[in-house]
Amino acid sequence: MAQTYQAQIYVTLRPSVLDPAGTAVRSGLAHMGYDNVEQVRIGKYIEVSLTAESEAAAHTQLNRMCDQLLANPVIENYRIEIAQLSAAG
Repeated sequence: MAQTYQAQIYVTLRPSVLDPAGTAVRSGLAHMGYDNVEQVRIGKYIEVSLTAESEAAAHTQLNRMCDQLLANPVIENYRIEIAQLSAAG
């Protein structure tokens, strides 16, 4: 029986990739008096609800989604957290 899953996907730039948006935010924080902020990295947060036969099947599908659309695997890393919500149908 298919289950409903809720996934949280965190997409971040690889450490070796420059982050101009993060640098701009860090600079803005410094101008506001937050001189103790050493680094800011900007990322994306994505929520996906889906049905699948198992958590493993949902994870496989989410990995494909990330590799094909949600993240750029050349410059970004992603992390998936998944939880079962309920039985579907």
